[in-house]
Amino acid sequence: MTAPKETPDTTHFGYAKVSDTEKAERVRGVFDSVAEKYDVMNDLMSLGMHRVWKRFAVALSGVKAGDRVLDIAGGTADMARRFAGAVGPNGQVCLTDINAAMIARGRDRMLDVGCATPAVRCDAERLPFAGGYFDCVCVAFGLRNMTHKEQALAEMTRVLKPGGRLLVLEFSKIWKPFEAAYDAYSFTVLPWLGERVAGDAASYRYLAESIRVHPGQEELKHMLEAAGLSRAEYFNLALGAVALHRGVKL
Repeated sequence: MTAPKETPDTTHFGYAKVSDTEKAERVRGVFDSVAEKYDVMNDLMSLGMHRVWKRFAVALSGVKAGDRVLDIAGGTADMARRFAGAVGPNGQVCLTDINAAMIARGRDRMLDVGCATPAVRCDAERLPFAGGYFDCVCVAFGLRNMTHKEQALAEMTRVLKPGGRLLVLEFSKIWKPFEAAYDAYSFTVLPWLGERVAGDAASYRYLAESIRVHPGQEELKHMLEAAGLSRAEYFNLALGAVALHRGVKL
């Protein structure tokens, strides 16, 4: 199915074309609904592979002891916990998310492992941080839910120090020979799991649709460059179903 084209006043919510305001409300509703079962569903949907992808992202981040890291759309703090281990007690990890239910869960998970990480509810398109503050900014599986992706990437670049790295871990375009099987899984199995485990098939149908309308590997690489990052590159994971993009602020 082909999604309708965006106009200056509209954007995608899955395959639907909606106003910017409506998308923000709908995305908020999705994550309010799935927050409690979010981590369980991640394990089920990826057969646990999301943990490998996240470890790979941290390994390629170049983060070292004492660094400052901003975790955008950090939700239940999977990435924040990993980065906290990398930066050590003299570093700082700031967890952010626009959704109150998700960031509350993430904050609690950090406290459960003894990390009193700052947790800030904010919009990635309007970050409340000074320019040039962070050594690394990461957004994992959150960019596709943002209304104005270019603005969000520009904000992430703004708060990076010169030499800082932006990491975008996100669903992408799978290798073409596997498209049919991946579509069958995405539009049949995911909603079924969502209904059985989280009691919400519609949110996981949106997940499948949001992946299909998200920029592919090359397009997202160009978006990083347009945001002012250099040495933009990407690494395909899971046959391209997931990709890690990385760029450096000069």
